Formats: sequence, structure tokens, C-alpha cells
Amino acid sequence: MTVTIYIKNMMCQCCLRVIRAELEKAGFVVEEIGIGRATISFPEEELTLEDARKVLNGLGTDLIESREIRLVEEIKQAVIELIHQMNNVDSMVRKSEYLVEKTGLSYAYLSRIFSSHEHITLERFIILNKIERIKELIDQGEFTLSEIAFMMDYSSVQYLSNQFKHITGVTVSEYKESDRSSKRSIDQLY
Repeated sequence: MTVTIYIKNMMCQCCLRVIRAELEKAGFVVEEIGIGRATISFPEEELTLEDARKVLNGLGTDLIESREIRLVEEIKQAVIELIHQMNNVDSMVRKSEYLVEKTGLSYAYLSRIFSSHEHITLERFIILNKIERIKELIDQGEFTLSEIAFMMDYSSVQYLSNQFKHITGVTVSEYKESDRSSKRSIDQLY
């Protein structure tokens, strides 16, 4: 049997390698794998989708079975792509416009679906991701705070600093002087 499965919280290239390896170790043949999905083959008399779910659960992820949850994962992936992977090169692209373009659905609808399944608003999810990316950029030491503010689409350094303090509880300066252990993985932001 060959099926395409949709996978929750699959956000990076490392996830692809780990999930492929674990599914193959369990006896599945991974025909194709990409962020959020995999096409797998398996003998029906030996394995089931429930076995695949157990493998994924062991990795802190799960199968996605509803269209709405697939959409929520697509939203998460788009936010992560824009903020963490594309470096927000064109800072004039607003997050809402990017999500609307990526999904073909209205921002109001995306926000409502996201909030109903994640127990956090889409806006808050975006902000939390921006703050984690700001921490990474500070740690790299390649950019000034003004450059980071521009890259992350803040209107000013003051606005970035205020939001950083509000979310993290420390100022940017205090963060720079700390052991920087407050960084969280993308799937652990809330």
C-alpha cells in the first residue's frame, strides 16, 4: 500500500532526515518526503497507519487527519519560512499578505482557524517566532539592532526593544549579557 501522510510539527530539514530514518527503521519505505508530508509504502499485512503514527508520536509529532489541521500546519510552515528561513529579505512584505498569498485564503479566516486549533492567536505565533529569530540574529553578532529591526519589519529599534522586553521579560542588553539559555525551539514557543 502507498499513501501520502501529513505530519504535524515538521518544520525543518532535520525533521525530514529524522522522520525518514525512523519510518524506514520501522519497516516503511519512504518514497518521497517534504516539510509536512511523506509518501510511504508498506505491506498491509505487516504494518498500518497506526504503526506510522506510533513512530511519529515517539518523535513528538503526529499524523494530521483533518483539512483544517493541515491548513494550520501550512500556516506555521509559511510563518517559519518567512521569518526563519528567508531572513525576511523583503521586509516590506507584511506577514498577513505573505500568508494570504501562500494559502489563497483570507487572513481573517486563517487567523480564526489557527486560533481554534492552537489555543494561541496567529498574531502571537508570529510575534513569538520573530522574537526567537531576533535572539538568533543577536547571537550571530553580524547585524546591528537597527539592521535587525529593519529585517524583522519593525518600524523602529524602540518598538523592537519594547516588544522583546514584553515577550522575554528582559531587555535586549540584558539578553546579550546573559547566558542566552532562554532560546526555545520553534515547536516549543507556546
